[in-house]
Amino acid sequence: MPHTKLRRLVTISVAVSLGATALAACGSSDDDSEADAGPVSLTYWSWTPGMDKVADLWNDGQGKKDQIKVTVKKQASGDTLVTKILTAHKAKKAPDLVQAEYQALPTLVSNDALADIAGDVDGVKDKFAEGVWQQTTLGSDAVYAIPQDSGPMMFYYREDLFKKYGLDVPKTWEEFAETARALKKKAPETDLTTFSANDSGLFAGLAQQAGAKWWTTEGDKWKVGIDDAASQKVADFWGGLVKEGAIDNQPMYTPAWNKALNTGKQIAWVSAVWAPGTLTTAAPDTKGKWAMAPLPQWSASENVTGSWGGSSTAVTTDSTHKSAAAKFATWLNTDPEALTALAKEGGIYPAATTAQTSDAFTEPPAYFSNQPDFYTQAAAIAKTTAPSAWGPNVNVAYTTFKDAFGAAAKNKSDFGAALTKMQDDTVADLDKQGFEVAE
Repeated sequence: MPHTKLRRLVTISVAVSLGATALAACGSSDDDSEADAGPVSLTYWSWTPGMDKVADLWNDGQGKKDQIKVTVKKQASGDTLVTKILTAHKAKKAPDLVQAEYQALPTLVSNDALADIAGDVDGVKDKFAEGVWQQTTLGSDAVYAIPQDSGPMMFYYREDLFKKYGLDVPKTWEEFAETARALKKKAPETDLTTFSANDSGLFAGLAQQAGAKWWTTEGDKWKVGIDDAASQKVADFWGGLVKEGAIDNQPMYTPAWNKALNTGKQIAWVSAVWAPGTLTTAAPDTKGKWAMAPLPQWSASENVTGSWGGSSTAVTTDSTHKSAAAKFATWLNTDPEALTALAKEGGIYPAATTAQTSDAFTEPPAYFSNQPDFYTQAAAIAKTTAPSAWGPNVNVAYTTFKDAFGAAAKNKSDFGAALTKMQDDTVADLDKQGFEVAE
């Protein structure tokens, strides 16, 4: 879709629900009247640890040659940063570059806060998995950001306890359910895993793997498909396991969850490539006892994964040096030295496919020292990331998910009804904001 059409679709800002004043899109800034003469100074808002050290590599190298200096200003992440960017943009004082989660891009584009940098990033697309790159284009010919890190989903399990209980690593979701039931028969007080409603990104990634596309366009209208067949299949699957007691129904990231992982009361976790860092804190006593495998598939003939997390580097429309900013964003997320530094200083898993098998990832995470090919497997899985479809009010959908699915998980009630609630609330919010919504 042409980027002008996309901007027309998202003219009313989702910033209303973030607490910021709605802004009318004023068209893309194709006429970039940059002051190219002399040194250029850029400001980059980012939450990644050590990003200032990575920027110093640029400033002392390519940046010095091109007379482009980048200053990093540490920020909070999530909705807090989105709101701050929108507020700054309203005053025409947004920084030159911002780190933005993929699901936040439509929100920022809807406010005309992000520049289309397609003309400055020729040849960059092929450095990323198609499903990851697609998240920065929003299905258009425009490019609103360069992918920075990604979160391909995987299956983690206690290798020692699977062996103890005679369990095979599930390759399909049907086998996953059978494994959960078999474990309950052998060890009634032990759970394969839990369904958690306190992280919407997990369910979104699982739906993505199943083929769901939650926001699409139909002509000049938004179409919401949160309760489509793929998502209903995922909801029914997990809701069924919770209802029959085959898995736990408690939220993640709590002391109780940490204890369950650390003591072997839960022996598996559907997560993403960043899981080793979480397990290091949550289950320190089980270091070296876990293993990683591809996510179970809906069909044995498929090979696809979802994405849970990830962010990008975007250039704002307020920048008077968009081409220079795009040059830095490209270097940051494609240059081997920069990517190695991002992995070392920021602990990120790069979106660039070549970096996923670079020297920075020859050794497995310390927590997974028992699995030498951890990152080799991760790189292969990352290439199978399914495309996602984000819209202008992801935050509303995610809030409803936590409420509706939280109640359904606790009460072991109908997950399908919770999904419909999520759909209805998302559509109602779009209508309230003045968007045209297709049936």
